[in-house]
Amino acid sequence: MNDLSSPKQTGDLLRAHGLRPQKRLGQNFLCDRNSLERIADAGNLTLDTPVLEIGAGLGALTQTLSERAARVTTIEIDGALIPLLEENLVGYDNVRVIAEDFLRLRRDKLFDEAFGETKGVIVANIPYYITTPIIERLLMHKDRWSRVVLLVQEEFARRAVAKAGADECGAMTHFIQYHTKAEIVGLVPRSVFLPVPEVGSAILALTPIIPGAVIVENEERLLHIVRAAFGQRRKTLLNALLRAPAPFELGFTIDDREKAEELLLKAGIDGTRRGETLTLEEFARIERVYENNPAV
Repeated sequence: MNDLSSPKQTGDLLRAHGLRPQKRLGQNFLCDRNSLERIADAGNLTLDTPVLEIGAGLGALTQTLSERAARVTTIEIDGALIPLLEENLVGYDNVRVIAEDFLRLRRDKLFDEAFGETKGVIVANIPYYITTPIIERLLMHKDRWSRVVLLVQEEFARRAVAKAGADECGAMTHFIQYHTKAEIVGLVPRSVFLPVPEVGSAILALTPIIPGAVIVENEERLLHIVRAAFGQRRKTLLNALLRAPAPFELGFTIDDREKAEELLLKAGIDGTRRGETLTLEEFARIERVYENNPAV
């Protein structure tokens, strides 16, 4: 059995197979038993839990998950790693490897195959540059999972749990917090990766909130309003909504200032505030007024 518990041993194993971490794929292999256990712990797994892992790498986390779950479906985009990955998973009979790009897969079919008729847990150690598109796709299917555990850039994790008005708060903050309860489970030092990344990492856990954290008439409209508000961070909320670019425009133009002012007035929101100071509930009030007052 290959030892994947330290950066040196992982590096030796890669070199022995003529492999190296691919920068274009954002590969940073986690090589620390304690951190792997913490990620698995955060999934609240039982021996009845089906798991979907995104980004198998060399299989270090896959092994840990396999020992705790009913079965593991793991996805790896790098075809060059597949032979070594499968070698490292010999004896882990409840693991299925899919050599594909998660972003290109039919996710409804994938979840059916990985979870069956139950809800599963999703665990991912993914390249930081595709964290946002992966999370967006997972949240679209939050009815299929009971927990998502992600190893992400620490800065992203701070944004995910930020409070309204904080420097870290952005459109993604509200998107995540509308759909889930987000928590930082712990931090992972740079030194336990191969190669050593330039930034710190954090374990982020998401628990779905169904239907959502606030009451709205139209989820998509709510997210459009949030994105419009954060798309013009230096402008007042009123001006940000008026100048929102497609596809996030709200149906009025700069000539409809009175209409926008009326919308915010009915929602009880001061239009001179900056969008980043609004809470998710305040954005929801704007959305409800908009949906229930078509003349606004």
